[in-house]
Amino acid sequence: MRLRHLLLFVLLLTVLACSKSSEVDAPAGDAAASITEVATPYGESKLEMKLFKVKDAPIYYVLGFSGVPDAQNEGHTSNAGFVVTDAGVVVFDALGTPALGYRLLQRIREVTDQPIERVIISHYHADHIYGLQAFEEHAGNPPVWAQVLALGYVGGSTASQGEDAARRLAQRREALFPWVDENTHIISPSNTFEDEMTFVVGGVSFMLKHLGPAHAPADSILLVKNYGVLFSGDVIYKGRVPFLDSPETDTRRWLRGLRYLVELDPPPQFVIPGHGIPSQSVEEAITTTRDYINFVRDAMGDAAGNFVPFEEAYDATDWSAYEEMPAFEASNRGNAYRIFLELEAESFK
Repeated sequence: MRLRHLLLFVLLLTVLACSKSSEVDAPAGDAAASITEVATPYGESKLEMKLFKVKDAPIYYVLGFSGVPDAQNEGHTSNAGFVVTDAGVVVFDALGTPALGYRLLQRIREVTDQPIERVIISHYHADHIYGLQAFEEHAGNPPVWAQVLALGYVGGSTASQGEDAARRLAQRREALFPWVDENTHIISPSNTFEDEMTFVVGGVSFMLKHLGPAHAPADSILLVKNYGVLFSGDVIYKGRVPFLDSPETDTRRWLRGLRYLVELDPPPQFVIPGHGIPSQSVEEAITTTRDYINFVRDAMGDAAGNFVPFEEAYDATDWSAYEEMPAFEASNRGNAYRIFLELEAESFK
């Protein structure tokens, strides 16, 4: 019950805090606003997927629930958004099931009938990519862009992306059935970039920048230059414990990427994180992620440097600043152990 109340509180804060955004008024008869079940080709959805708009900009976004993907939240734990231009729609991330991707596409169609010009994926983890199937099957199969290391998720230049693709899909077919089932498949990027890429669609200028490996090898951010809006992907977690428990997580580079965001000139005026509520300040947006990573590194680094066993070090650490946050129970011990191993290995170099 406490977690449920916390989720409701976070959603309330979202509405109150986003003074530079507003909830889009749903047209009369809108399914998600007026009934509890929405039919999709991938199973019925009972989530109310609210659409928010950045003030004075043709930029929209949906917010996932805090916590880990499960049947109650239907796998809707990450954020996604889109930019409407005169030459098409640029989508950033596709959510965690084909049904959620279809719901996002429904929301886009409520705003515009412009074609989907491209879908950009911040990084290849299940909660951001399974929705691509809906765009492939119901939006004309638009090009999918990601940083080149994303190719390793389904076999390529990198063996691991922090989650084994086949094993994760099998797990989600059980945990998120019927929204993820035997017909769900992973869609690889059709286009890739290396370090940085700028492009223009319908007079709107965009910049893609690789900041990984951080949370995952392909971690990338999208800056919508005309409007000063930043889509950060999972480089920024806000309002929940970040996920560090991966052999591909690089916390040093992650912290370097956060510094890069703070130093952007001109600074973004609106930040939409991969998880959590938006912010009007980059510094404010990164606080949870940066402080948590530094806290875990300091606690586990001291233990590893002094040859203190992990269990002893973990139990001796005061986690009170984070233990009430969503995903703490699911992620914190694994995060700490992964960083302990990382720093233990560094101490022998």
